Amino acid sequence: MSETFLHRLAWIVVALCLAPIVAAALAALTGDLETWRNVLWSVLPRYTANTLKLVVIVALGTAVIGAGTAWLVTVYRFPGVRLLEVTLALPLAFPAYVMAYAYTHMLDHPGPVQTALRAVMGWGPREYWFPEVRSLGGAALMLTIVLYPYVYLLARASFRQQSANAFLVARTLGRSPAYAFRRVALPMARPAIAGGVLLAIMETIADFGTVAFFNVQTFATGIYQAWFSLGDRAAAAQLALCLLAFALLLAGIERASRGRAQTAGRGGRFETMERPALRGAAAVAAVVFCALPVLLGFVVPVVMLGVMAAGSGQDMLSPRYLGFMSNSLVLASVASVLTVLCAILVGFRARTRPGRASRALVVGAGLGYAVPGGVIAVGLMVPMAAFDNALDSVMREYFGIRTGLFITGSIWLMVTAYVVRFMAAALNAYDSGMATVPHNLDAIGRSLGQPGPGLLRRVHLPVARSSVLTALLIVFVDVMKELPATLILHPFNFQTLAVQAHRLASDERLAEAAVPSLVLVAFGLIPVLILCRTLGRDGQSRPSVRLGAALSAG
Repeated sequence: MSETFLHRLAWIVVALCLAPIVAAALAALTGDLETWRNVLWSVLPRYTANTLKLVVIVALGTAVIGAGTAWLVTVYRFPGVRLLEVTLALPLAFPAYVMAYAYTHMLDHPGPVQTALRAVMGWGPREYWFPEVRSLGGAALMLTIVLYPYVYLLARASFRQQSANAFLVARTLGRSPAYAFRRVALPMARPAIAGGVLLAIMETIADFGTVAFFNVQTFATGIYQAWFSLGDRAAAAQLALCLLAFALLLAGIERASRGRAQTAGRGGRFETMERPALRGAAAVAAVVFCALPVLLGFVVPVVMLGVMAAGSGQDMLSPRYLGFMSNSLVLASVASVLTVLCAILVGFRARTRPGRASRALVVGAGLGYAVPGGVIAVGLMVPMAAFDNALDSVMREYFGIRTGLFITGSIWLMVTAYVVRFMAAALNAYDSGMATVPHNLDAIGRSLGQPGPGLLRRVHLPVARSSVLTALLIVFVDVMKELPATLILHPFNFQTLAVQAHRLASDERLAEAAVPSLVLVAFGLIPVLILCRTLGRDGQSRPSVRLGAALSAG
């Protein structure tokens, strides 16, 4: 195996990642125009309005919660700050649709909250008003408390990298701490915050489980309904193209508004602050502001799901549920291994042949992360279904054999969708490990007679071992939680935990849906706990100098 062969494989990987996007666009553009007219005047305005509302609410909510909590736990000392600094990342373990199941069971009319309220106040069923959880606002709340850790983690890292000097200059000019934060620290962290918000927005427009359960009509639900309820593939492809254009437009606007801005680094002279202690009302406000997202985003739903599962009468270790777990584990294991292998090929090509072509290669490979799973599923299903039908027709005519759904009826189409969807996550994790490897090691390896494959096997992979394991773990958990692509592509006799949880919840069997939901949360906790352990070590080893008085003065 030569280095040239590895480079060609990398280009094949990129072509595979771009194929469903191109196929979805072609299917939409070549579809029936009458279908497009019906979509344009009937459902498109509603889908667009609801999707935009969700995006705006989630963007604002995640930015305020993520950046605010990151600033407080990074700069100040108050009761429980060390614990909160770590636990603020825990809601990331929850799929948003699982959070929706827990809160619906708790806040719905027959739920414990309203039941207790009626018992205490003596009200009848129609004698009071209570916010409707199954609404656009409810979906936005679920997505916000699940996705704010994206902003929190990136903003926290950015605030920690900022030197105290710039902040202190603003304080010596007589500015208040709030003004210095707003005009100095926040602008320097803007690229990181904007990146986290963009990740939250991409997850929002791709979400299907939450909005479908709350009956909020968005592009994601429209694609699924057009495909399954109406059987209109042209309409599904056209809605997928609209969603793809919307996602790419958001990414382009964010990148253009950022310009050449970069996250502020340590610079030549870096000094950290000794964190001033908050006392009295300020300390209470800080604790409440940081503890509330953890309480709402992790503690309450875990307790509620546990109570629901305990009362469901289902056995998590029954053969039926063991089959769901086995299917999910096999699917996630195969997809994560293939995705990371493809990411290694692309990363190796980009490192050994730097230039415009390699940059285009990386961008093309990572484009799938900006594309919702429903779009990728439609882009794969349309051409593969046509191929299956043509193959079946040929085999019946010439050989009398029915091949049926040879490709679309297998799990390999699902695996392909996962590879396309999560390639960027694996590639970023791998590149982060390789970024610490000096390029002169490549030259040393080649001088010792190691060609391309030997360089990859004996130099790159041993050095980036931890990054490869991280990439495997991230993709594994993402595949376990992925719902839109799984719902569209899964074979009829192949059920996963995510599909089972969605079906039970769709039938209003929320207590039973809690069982597979808890298993999904448990798997989601694996990388989050590793991340929390890293955050805990990071917080304990931080040096500081006595500059904290400038924060609390005045």
